[in-house]
Amino acid sequence: MGNSEHKNHRIVNFESNFTMKELASMIDHTLLKPDSTKDQILQLCREAENHHFATVCVNPYWVPVVAEELKDSDVRITTVIGFPLGSTSTFAKMAETRDAIAAGATEIDMVINIGAIKSGDWTTVRKDIEGVVQAAEKRALVKVILETGFLTDQEKVKAAQIIASSGAHYVKTSTGFGPGQATIDDIVLLRKTVGQQMGIKASGGIKDFQRARSMIEAGADRIGTSSGVAIISGMKGTDNY
Repeated sequence: MGNSEHKNHRIVNFESNFTMKELASMIDHTLLKPDSTKDQILQLCREAENHHFATVCVNPYWVPVVAEELKDSDVRITTVIGFPLGSTSTFAKMAETRDAIAAGATEIDMVINIGAIKSGDWTTVRKDIEGVVQAAEKRALVKVILETGFLTDQEKVKAAQIIASSGAHYVKTSTGFGPGQATIDDIVLLRKTVGQQMGIKASGGIKDFQRARSMIEAGADRIGTSSGVAIISGMKGTDNY
């Protein structure tokens, strides 16, 4: 892969007139459906290359396929860990992370231990995140998925503070499999909580350009979506194109 080295996140503060190239560079082009086929995964890779998306985001099983397909590309590879429930052990998440990186993943989206949050077990929440960061060994970006639809605002803030101090690079809103979706209010709350020290990935229900733009303007600097091509196509004909 042409650009697989570890990269820190890039905080983006776009105004309404950001370019199509800038927008594409913020999109994790995603296919996480359990019945995804190899042909669909390869098509995802081709679309990501054609539109210069930041990454493709796939389940761990598909990482070797994607790594081979994108070996001469600058498109990076995101995979998901402890997905979608977050309830596997820290040991299992660390093992998944090491295996995924060995297979070619360059970005790790781990699901936070939601049950531990709801139980007030913040020590486990922290150890879980720190374990995955340790397993990544600075070879991959680590994004931590909150699954905001399950959490109160107070829990979101506390969790984001822990994420920010645990060595992860991004806080992410949702898996797309849980309740709710990314909201402007959540992006504003998370940006207020973590400041400019880390990235924010908006994910869940972002299917068109206007929705993606609203997330960026609220403070997101990465968009997770299965509708990357539609978002880019929707930008054409607007004042931003």
